[in-house]
Amino acid sequence: MKGRPLSVSPSSSSAASYLSRASSPSQEHAFRGGPRITAIETLIPHDLMAGLVLLRIHTDAGTVNGTPVIGHGESYYLPHAVAAVLHDWMSRRLLGADALAIESHWRFLYERCASFGGTGAELRALSAIDVALWDIMGQLLQQPVWRLLGGPVRDRIPVYNSSGGPSYGRRPPNSPDAQGWPGHGDPGKPGPLEDNWKSINAAGDLAEELIAEGYRGMKLWPLDQAYQHNGGAYLSQTELLSSLRPFHEIRERVGDRIELMLDGHGFFALPAAIRICEALADVRLLWAEDVMRPDHLPALATLRQRTTVPLAISEMLITRESYRQALEAHAADYVMADPTWVGGISETRRIAELAQIYNLPTLMHDCTGPLTLFSGLHVAAAVPNVMWQETVRAHIRTLYPSLIDTNVVIQNGAAELPTEPGLGTRLLPEIFDPAHPGYRLTRLPT
Repeated sequence: MKGRPLSVSPSSSSAASYLSRASSPSQEHAFRGGPRITAIETLIPHDLMAGLVLLRIHTDAGTVNGTPVIGHGESYYLPHAVAAVLHDWMSRRLLGADALAIESHWRFLYERCASFGGTGAELRALSAIDVALWDIMGQLLQQPVWRLLGGPVRDRIPVYNSSGGPSYGRRPPNSPDAQGWPGHGDPGKPGPLEDNWKSINAAGDLAEELIAEGYRGMKLWPLDQAYQHNGGAYLSQTELLSSLRPFHEIRERVGDRIELMLDGHGFFALPAAIRICEALADVRLLWAEDVMRPDHLPALATLRQRTTVPLAISEMLITRESYRQALEAHAADYVMADPTWVGGISETRRIAELAQIYNLPTLMHDCTGPLTLFSGLHVAAAVPNVMWQETVRAHIRTLYPSLIDTNVVIQNGAAELPTEPGLGTRLLPEIFDPAHPGYRLTRLPT
């Protein structure tokens, strides 16, 4: 796909000025020096999804085709802490710096995070920055990010539906600042797109509905309530069979016309995890994901040895070194990564290519904001061993239109590659309202 024709603003600090310097071999020092980052802007949309932090990185690159060159990023969980890291600490590196020095910024910030054990809010903040900087690069070069990563390796990206409803991870009624507890799926209620409720109470109907839409995979998390009632150390046989009934109902209704996955949300101890996998042997799962937390890799390796169910780990892993240790321990059949948790597009690609060395497929996690999904699509479009992209159709149809200007296109069980420059979508500018209590802006001093 060719880039669109450029129409740039005439100002001396515009994209035109930058691109002319970039194309001149005699001005390599200038190429390394611009365009500059001029502002870091964040919003925590507690009225839409309380755990989300949205980021815009402003530049002095002017406009391309009449649109200001602004990078868009996001992360999820502990958004106030992430915003504080972005404004109070990482902005010191970024403001006034070259917006295209993606790897330089990544390495500088990561090394200073890692020196003090910073793999929480710090790495989420770095993830949001990395996504936004790739977005800037794509806008300036008028190419989608996946082309800049070396793609395409595929024309369309296989997706599956994860059984969250419209309210999953979102603001509960009458609780504007609440976001629930991470990893605890809410039970939902009857109604359109209430896939979490339907996956428990009408699983066969949900499977038929998804097949009719073209989906070839669906993920359920029917064990959450059992954990919430009794903890994860023990599951009685009666409770286990009752919890897993939706899987058997789907197989009885639609046979093997759709792939099935289990998300255990990391709730269970090794004996309970073994019992869960044994009970699912005849369901023919594509994978069981995070049945245990990845805190102790030898225990995960034991689970993998004791069961025939393939294991996927883990959205709960953060650093590339953690993934390397999991691969070395032979603890996984699939590697799962979340682009806005592990270090952005840059690090997600490195993790996927690491897994490829071990001949293991990579899975893209998404159950939060829209830029996480778009980031995963760009990596999947450029890295051959990415097998599936997780999606939540309820979020795509109810939440994302409130946040972005261009939505993902899914047809016949696959997502179309983003075609517009950069990420292929932009956060809606009107949501960055200075009057919003979750708004914050840090500018380059004038």
